[in-house]
Amino acid sequence: MVPENMHLLEYIKGSPITQDLTPSDCEVLEGIMGLRQVGEGDVVLREGETDHTLYVVAEGRIRVVQEVARGEPLVLHVMGPGGLCGEMGFVDGAPHSATLITECDSVLLSLERSALESLVQSHPHVVYHVMRAIVRLGHQVLKRMNHHHLEMNKYITQAGGYS
Repeated sequence: MVPENMHLLEYIKGSPITQDLTPSDCEVLEGIMGLRQVGEGDVVLREGETDHTLYVVAEGRIRVVQEVARGEPLVLHVMGPGGLCGEMGFVDGAPHSATLITECDSVLLSLERSALESLVQSHPHVVYHVMRAIVRLGHQVLKRMNHHHLEMNKYITQAGGYS
């Protein structure tokens, strides 16, 4: 599934978590990151479970779904290349709030929290910039969610749904 001419380092350099890093910093990450190939319909993370792995979508699409009261999955979002998966569990060890399912064959970069922490003494600037990128990307998600919330409230108010 991974093109033969595409290597881990190239995926890392194209990742949103490395946008503030130098090429040599990316080489440091190459030593601790991995590639995970997943097929269509594979579960990447399951709601309620805990792990400490951050995934970045390098290729493909991932559906973010949550179980609702009747057991019907609700699609919250679809991520494409550059999307982060599992960042809250990576940062604070919290259980995943949604299940992530691939829509098609996909390639994910993976980073274990303990592996990143192993760089704190030798490459603190790499750790800082990766964590800063995670926060930046999380902030973008929060802004998007706030926008959707405001649009939904506006729609409900205009449709006379609120009293």
